[in-house]
Amino acid sequence: FFYFPETHGISFRIQISVKELLDTDVLLKLLFHLPVNYPSTLPDISVNSDQLTRAQCMDVKEKLLEQAKQHLSEPMVHDLILWVQQHLKDVIKQSATVCNEKTILSKGAEDGIWMLLLHLDHMRAKAKYVKTVEKWASNLRLTGRLMFMGKIILILLQGDRSSIKEYLILQKTSKVDVDSSGKKCKEKMMRVLCETEVQSQHKRFQTFEVKEYSALEELQKEFETAGLTTLFSEFVPLLLK
Repeated sequence: FFYFPETHGISFRIQISVKELLDTDVLLKLLFHLPVNYPSTLPDISVNSDQLTRAQCMDVKEKLLEQAKQHLSEPMVHDLILWVQQHLKDVIKQSATVCNEKTILSKGAEDGIWMLLLHLDHMRAKAKYVKTVEKWASNLRLTGRLMFMGKIILILLQGDRSSIKEYLILQKTSKVDVDSSGKKCKEKMMRVLCETEVQSQHKRFQTFEVKEYSALEELQKEFETAGLTTLFSEFVPLLLK
């Protein structure tokens, strides 16, 4: 805890580690500002995490404030920290499904077609890894792109929701890569950036292709052609930071 007393109450930062969906720990940085008349006034809360998108951090903050309202007039920070440790998974899941409201405005005409955007940190055994992803996409009748741009590796998939779920399980549980000593290993550094229903403004990919892009503009064009400009601007620029 870092306390810095001020004339308007106190602020403190706390870092907590939460076991997340993909067995990776999410490090949450929470900043609480307690006004002078706390706890009869709600604290100010800010949420940051390198493993979450800005939108997800905002969702966590909103949910924490909702919880805080239920504890008004009683000390609540400890309860809020416990709550976020227990419920982060659900908030992230919801956040991923909602992905971002702009793309959810119109219900997709095709029921049950979903889209998944994944970010991979690296591929040591690239040729084998790429073959595996192509095989899974083909077996599950998923279309989309495996995209390489500089150090960025993205997998964009479209297909039945059940197939998308199955793909995620395969990606998490199979030995798809090798570690630094050359031993086969599971994918530990994958992040689900977005999982959402395909909307009427999205174009359907007809095939699954592996593509390399030499510049961000080329990658952006691929998303734009597919009617996914919002998806691109929401998630991809953050990966460059």
